[in-house]
Amino acid sequence: MKKIVQLQYRSSSAGDFAKRLHNEFEHLGISSTTVSLYSDVAGSDIQLNLGKKERLIARLDNRAHEYMMRNANENFGLFSYPLLGTNVAKLAQVQEADVIYLHWVLMGFMNLNHIEQLAKLGKPIVVIMHDMWYLTGGCHYSFDCDKYKNKCHNCQVFQGEKDRDLSTRGFEHKMKFFKKYNNLHFVSPSKWLYECAQESALTKDKPLYHIPNVLDRSRFKPVDKKVAKEILNIGQEEKVILFGAVSVTSPYKGWSYLKSALQSLYQQEHPENTTVVVFGSSNNQAMADSIPFKTRFLGRLHDEYTVALAYNAADVFVAPSLADNLPYTIFESLGCGTPVVAFHTGGIPDLIQHRINGYLARYKDSEDIAEGIQYCLTHDLKVQPPAELDNALSMQKHLELIHSLIAQN
Repeated sequence: MKKIVQLQYRSSSAGDFAKRLHNEFEHLGISSTTVSLYSDVAGSDIQLNLGKKERLIARLDNRAHEYMMRNANENFGLFSYPLLGTNVAKLAQVQEADVIYLHWVLMGFMNLNHIEQLAKLGKPIVVIMHDMWYLTGGCHYSFDCDKYKNKCHNCQVFQGEKDRDLSTRGFEHKMKFFKKYNNLHFVSPSKWLYECAQESALTKDKPLYHIPNVLDRSRFKPVDKKVAKEILNIGQEEKVILFGAVSVTSPYKGWSYLKSALQSLYQQEHPENTTVVVFGSSNNQAMADSIPFKTRFLGRLHDEYTVALAYNAADVFVAPSLADNLPYTIFESLGCGTPVVAFHTGGIPDLIQHRINGYLARYKDSEDIAEGIQYCLTHDLKVQPPAELDNALSMQKHLELIHSLIAQN
């Protein structure tokens, strides 16, 4: 039996990439284990959770990172230059694996030297690119910047103009590392990121693959909307606009555009039968005060069944992300039969078919977001994920990749 080890910063009972991939691997008869720095899933023979020492190292790394980023421009999102971390190359789960799957392993879990320790084992490493970090000198999304195509320098994240800054150091470190090993294989869930990887000076000469995410369709599926609303104590006559956000201040999530869209919609619609439901955030009075409609906060949802229930209770889900890869929130909503309104950016067009299962709004256009919400609320759309995102198709690609890598090794 083929053995896979998946390395991931955090494992969650509410669902994550490694967990969903693990379940699909099991169906194909492939043994899979996950190693995580943080987890709310109990440790087991398939889930190894690292201990206090490793988490202490991570906290120290995060403090050092905060100091390095103290003058950074937060409008451009997260920039990572990992200093500390944990070498997991000697773990039994890693030593026994035929193939190593590398997910998001930053924020003190691993640095580039630790990833190189994995590469030195000679095993095939499949790097799942959940954002642009492997393509750049450190930013997770470059927005309009395309310096990563040649060499990162004078980064927009940092103040002042410097030909050599932290982005240059990060870029050069990755370049040296990537050139040194031929067992690094990069997988992009979206067509957009795949094309970015083809253009990045760091990855354009490395093996690149496009394999979409997988989704548990047994959980994220349509149920009776009336029942879902009743369980959440939402009136049957209510039109529910759903929005998910852990932090409304995130430069990626586009909250200001949704706020403007809701205010515009309020001027056109009757607010007495419209409710905005927010999950991921506890009660936020400032946010509630800025929403002209009735507002419900569901807080952080800790399991997939409750998340699916929220999608099913909604009449439309809005994801005004300004930068995103292949967001699971959109995938999950479509799986539950709820249309999605989002900006036409990143990998989102892989998920949303305009005016078929949702609405693709013009980038950074609040009025078009409002138009999209109105469209989805007034049209009977037959909503489902695009056929090319079928789990069987994605897993067949993973299976072919694994077999080819083991055969080459």
